[in-house]
Amino acid sequence: MASVSFRNIRKSFGGLEVIHGVSIDIADGEFVVLVGPSGCGKSTLLRMLAGLEEITGGEILIEGRVVNDLESKDRDIAMVFQSYALYPHMTVRENMGFSLRLRRADASTIDERVTQAARILNLDKLLERHPRELSGGQRQRVAMGRAIVRDPKVFLFDEPLSNLDAKLRVAMRAEIKQLHQRLKTTTVYVTHDQIEAMTMADRIVVMHDGIIEQIGTPLELFDRPSNLFVAQFIGSPAMNVFAGAARNGGVDGLGASWPLPAGVSATQGQSLQYGIRPTDLQVAPQGIAGKVLVIEPTGAETELLVNVGGHNLTVVTHGRVTARPDDVIHLAPDADRAHVFDAQSGKRL
Repeated sequence: MASVSFRNIRKSFGGLEVIHGVSIDIADGEFVVLVGPSGCGKSTLLRMLAGLEEITGGEILIEGRVVNDLESKDRDIAMVFQSYALYPHMTVRENMGFSLRLRRADASTIDERVTQAARILNLDKLLERHPRELSGGQRQRVAMGRAIVRDPKVFLFDEPLSNLDAKLRVAMRAEIKQLHQRLKTTTVYVTHDQIEAMTMADRIVVMHDGIIEQIGTPLELFDRPSNLFVAQFIGSPAMNVFAGAARNGGVDGLGASWPLPAGVSATQGQSLQYGIRPTDLQVAPQGIAGKVLVIEPTGAETELLVNVGGHNLTVVTHGRVTARPDDVIHLAPDADRAHVFDAQSGKRL
């Protein structure tokens, strides 16, 4: 296991800079997820850590040692790719032990490590099969097993679940998390799926256009997003956000007055963006009036699309609702869970 540090990392392709001075410290044994939309620079950052991409500026340290000029094979890392990258002509056993054979490990060491990894990943009965005989989830577990047998200082995952169906992604999320809890190896995981980030990470690094927007635990990012980008990126369904202005201790927006959270103050008339999560808007006997557009029952919860003042808001309620499309209902926002941002800078007040 090892700590990992990015210090003022920059990356340019020709004259275009795509990573703009990123600094992150990852503790020994921590599970950190880099998350952000496509093109934000998260995979480029991971590839630089792996030694697959040159660094334009700054330093990357593994266990306190600068690795900028080290070959990938000398960094003691193991990477699991989106595409599995298994050798089709080799069995599961041969695929998992291949990197050790390249290092000229003796046969007994290879067999011991492969057997141990197969037991951890429930691949014991599949060791003599070829990749074509495996499901997508089984192939991904073989790719993880190939990484485990190397016993690296750092695990790197580059969107490993994006090729799997929705049900299998949920199962594999739990498997990867359990694997980390068992091995306690420092892990850096890249995804564009904020649900993966929220459910797996010790800490999340939210990236956008080559910079870091915020670093924190999943609940820190959910409860106190530092700016509008993080507020709208983290959480599913996404946070409702609309324009308003500070008026008499509240926020005027969408033809109604919305409460400010305790401890938040704004100057009279200040232009704001008001955010409220779908679960923090309750259907109530009285409150802010809105017209129901769509009702989506999901079983334990019901999701409503409600038009308030010409703007569509998402509302999530527990259980079933009696409302129908075109009904007028009333919404009561939870003031303590509201989020208010400066309209110009996008920063949280």
